[in-house]
Amino acid sequence: MLRLGNILLWMTAAIILGQARPNLKLYLQSSSGLRSDCAANVMRLSLDKALAVGNQLEVEAINGTKHILLTPSMAAQCGYSMESDPWGNTRIYTSLMGCFVDNKDDATFNVGLRLQMYGENPSDVVSHDVSQTCSYTRWASREILCDRNYMEVSHHMANLDAEAKGQTRDGKDEKLNANLEASGVSQGIWKMTFYTPEPVAMVLQEAEQAGYAAKTTSSRLVMRSPYNTAETYSEDVAGVPMEVFRVSAYYMAPQGLNVVNLAAVCPKGGVLFTEDMISWHVPRRVTPLLDGRITVSEMHMGINGQRLDRSQMAARGYTLSTTDFHIVVEIPVGSPDGYYKSHAPDYEYHITYFVEPMLEVLWRTDDTQDDTRYKVLFPIMTPLMPQSPQIQDDTVPETRVFSVLLGTFLHDVELRNITFSTGVLTVEESNAKGFTVQEHSLANGSKSFSLQVPFDADVVLKRNPERLVTSYFLPLIFGLIILPEETPFALPVDLQASLQDIVLPIMAGTCDQNQFYISVKFGSHGSNFKAIVGPRELTAEMAEDYNFYENGTHLSLILPYTAKDAVFELLTAESVKSRIDLLLLDRANDWVLADLYLACYFPLKSTECHPNGTMTAVAVKVESTRNLKPSQLTLKDQSCTSQFSDDRFAYFSFSVDTCGTTRTFFDDYMMYENEIRLSYNNAKGAANTSPVDPDYRQTISCFYVVNETQTVAFSAKPRTYEPAAEIGTGQLMVQMRLSQDPSYELFYQAEDYPVVKYLQQPLYFEVELMHSTDPHLELIAENCWATLYEDRTSLPSWDIIVDSCENRDDSYATIFHPVVSDSRVLVPSHIKRFSVKMFTFTKDDEVLKDQIYVHCDAVICDTSSQADGSCRGQCVHPPGQSYSRPAGVKKERRSTDSTRQRQISSGAIILSNL
Repeated sequence: MLRLGNILLWMTAAIILGQARPNLKLYLQSSSGLRSDCAANVMRLSLDKALAVGNQLEVEAINGTKHILLTPSMAAQCGYSMESDPWGNTRIYTSLMGCFVDNKDDATFNVGLRLQMYGENPSDVVSHDVSQTCSYTRWASREILCDRNYMEVSHHMANLDAEAKGQTRDGKDEKLNANLEASGVSQGIWKMTFYTPEPVAMVLQEAEQAGYAAKTTSSRLVMRSPYNTAETYSEDVAGVPMEVFRVSAYYMAPQGLNVVNLAAVCPKGGVLFTEDMISWHVPRRVTPLLDGRITVSEMHMGINGQRLDRSQMAARGYTLSTTDFHIVVEIPVGSPDGYYKSHAPDYEYHITYFVEPMLEVLWRTDDTQDDTRYKVLFPIMTPLMPQSPQIQDDTVPETRVFSVLLGTFLHDVELRNITFSTGVLTVEESNAKGFTVQEHSLANGSKSFSLQVPFDADVVLKRNPERLVTSYFLPLIFGLIILPEETPFALPVDLQASLQDIVLPIMAGTCDQNQFYISVKFGSHGSNFKAIVGPRELTAEMAEDYNFYENGTHLSLILPYTAKDAVFELLTAESVKSRIDLLLLDRANDWVLADLYLACYFPLKSTECHPNGTMTAVAVKVESTRNLKPSQLTLKDQSCTSQFSDDRFAYFSFSVDTCGTTRTFFDDYMMYENEIRLSYNNAKGAANTSPVDPDYRQTISCFYVVNETQTVAFSAKPRTYEPAAEIGTGQLMVQMRLSQDPSYELFYQAEDYPVVKYLQQPLYFEVELMHSTDPHLELIAENCWATLYEDRTSLPSWDIIVDSCENRDDSYATIFHPVVSDSRVLVPSHIKRFSVKMFTFTKDDEVLKDQIYVHCDAVICDTSSQADGSCRGQCVHPPGQSYSRPAGVKKERRSTDSTRQRQISSGAIILSNL
């Protein structure tokens, strides 16, 4: 594990190495935000982030009248260390044996520091002078201090002198003492031999230039070394990597030259991590330090250089224990004495946990009774722990607002911007645009972010997976940063919601004697649809021909009944039935959004009889003869062809005594009769073949009464191969069911009634012709109404469908839903579907009863019979007929004996009071 103490966090990584600063302005402030105390053999100074934030910090040691700038190398050499968290909270530790500490007999220690904080303008500096007096007398024979950036060992010199007195000096030592005294070396350290483990000798000056510190006090010999120097080495002790500093120091004592062997051994690892626990292992017996039999006299744990008692450890969940080979400190990840930090390697969110435990051990040697105090300040940071912030989609589609909660994050994470489909917006720009971006602070110090975006915002993408459903998509990339480094990372989020919110366009049509009039009220799609008029998509040229007009909410068309895209359904003696079909299709999926089949009768005389014996007739190509070419039509005499023809009409004019016209006499009138037919001159023996029915016949007749001439009859012979449904034969069953939803897949059964619904909740009805597969039959929901009671004739009642159309007097209009073939629906014309919103009957604002019954009259008609006027289709009427009843007109009594009409009712539907 990398020892964090080797990388000092000198605030914002800015240490000014003593260069000149001209025109400095010095401000002496109070010490608010500064706290100093004594922790055994070190002095601690805490600097609150409120003082340091945004500033660069320099630390100077005060030595009398001198101020010495503590650069990182100077700090490691002289017993100073500093630790800052990312937000500027700083701790400065000073060894009481430090170079610039005023030492009074190794009992009282005066520590002086000056903190200088530089703002953005280097000429402005704020200065704080700190002094602290510490008393410490419980020195062990040997004390070892392992700080973040240095190793320190001190030895009591009385013990060293006692050892020296017991030694016998030879002549060589006497000669060396004489030479040292002659060269001016008085009491103090002369030279050192470092063991790497190979011996390397240096005099004091050389050692100090190499970064080491050595001094004697009134009673102790002190040596100090930074980590990772040329004269230190690594050694594995009980499986823990340790850094070893071993030196023999030569110093002059009153009795002569002495030599003492000193060593400091500090851990560089030994930390194990689990998801919840940090286990720090320190060798129980540090072999480079200890020889012979030893006893652990004291063992203490602390945090940030301060001892903790057993109750404090228990409250925090800390444990201190021993094994055969190790002293083990266990700290729960997330304990309050440490802090979490965010990181973003490879733009992925991670966190680490940082804590600085302290271990203090007192060993006693059994044979000599010398004791060794071993103190380690050991910052620990966990490995990167990947975090997957939770994305909580709180969107309620009915509110039409996307809502997402993102979190949780540590307090050092900020939301900087959000990337939408249209571009990147800052948080401020997002709020200004009408979105709601908020930061939420949680009780544990973490935070989360929320965003709300309306469905109708321009950053939301839309598509329609179903005809009545809109799917809304909101792709997002949250751009976040980690402070104070401003490290960026991103979190993509894709939100989706679906809502049945499509309002379909509504079409209506009327006719006069010559033209169709069609209007379209736009729905959710606006004008974004394809309009199919007859067989063709509406183009700009067609729009001009059909008097197209649009105002943003509606469009209208005016078409002549002879328009190319209209079809003729039926020709009578006095009129022609023309129909125009209009489909509105979804552009992406070709779903039918609305359809209108408008058929009307327009004045047209098919036969005219003239007093001069001339007959004129018009043949019309009707829908059932799609392949007919009117130019191929003739009279009985095939040489009598039309005088004029196009792709829709053929016009004949002939004398009654020509073209195979027959004459029949009656008592007081005579009849002339001919046929317009399609005939073929085939080779002898060849069969008649034609894409059109060869039996096509249109009989034309004129009756002459004395001197009066009038048209009295017209008929068209049915195509022999087209069967016609006989009206009123047999029994056909019709049922009405209430669907559970607009899919019309699940229906309420008899045992489910009464059904409970909320006010204005849609009721989806289906009326179906049962047990028939005849494609020529069509079911029409002619009239539907609601009553308070099960009796269909009871009052009050309210019209839902009037004459096969929605009740235009109802502000909540009935909606007809299209029916398409599927596995259940074999013949779509046998089914009609509509929906109406739940309501109640009231009188004087009082609800009469909280239930309704729905009744319908359904008509079954023959679509193949041109004479069946009831088969105009759902909500299609002849010219001049209204879709709704005039004001004040009530429903007529409903017939109960028609062979073509069926009466059906629903069960009770109850209004929910919740």
